Amino acid sequence: MIDSLFHTLIYHKKLLNNRSKLFAELQEEAFQIRDFDEDGVAWSERHYPGGFTSYASRNDLHYMSSTFHALEERIRPCVYEFAEELGYDLSGLELSISDMWLNIMGPGCVHTGHIHPLSFISGTYYVQVPPGASGLQFEDPRLGFQMACPPKRKKLQQSQQTFVTHKPTAGGLVLFESWLRHEVPPHIADDFRISVSFNYNWSDAVDETEE
Repeated sequence: MIDSLFHTLIYHKKLLNNRSKLFAELQEEAFQIRDFDEDGVAWSERHYPGGFTSYASRNDLHYMSSTFHALEERIRPCVYEFAEELGYDLSGLELSISDMWLNIMGPGCVHTGHIHPLSFISGTYYVQVPPGASGLQFEDPRLGFQMACPPKRKKLQQSQQTFVTHKPTAGGLVLFESWLRHEVPPHIADDFRISVSFNYNWSDAVDETEE
């Protein structure tokens, strides 16, 4: 008898219809943010070759922009749904977004492997995904602890693979626990790959009846 233990769950869904007003506004505003965020452009030239990210300059897009605030309002119920599915007891707790930033990947741009420290649930909403765009690659969290293992077979079911790639679509959302290591391989499409990344934390819920 074999038991399957310690599952790693990934949440994904179509969040916005491609014909919706918010979908179009996010596409338009993404380039506007890049054009006026001089600090972000300068940081990206040094640390994000071939692309732009507001991670180090404007990671408060949900406060700065009513458009991105509206996006966060769509994302938040999904975060609660995912946290419930993960088995967390949310009674008396509140989940809130801590930061939200923009990523525009041009040809050759890469986002190397990383985690999101000091966060609970992280994720990405995809604004624009051209044909051939790179996916979001997740790494088996046990990889660093595996010792003296022989090579794995080439054909395995997804749950047994060391690296699994989520293929994004425009208007789609993906959520994962912030400790899960992930990366975006080199972007090889001709057009821009545009996404919005974010982190959520938890805290004790505020009782609005208290003075």
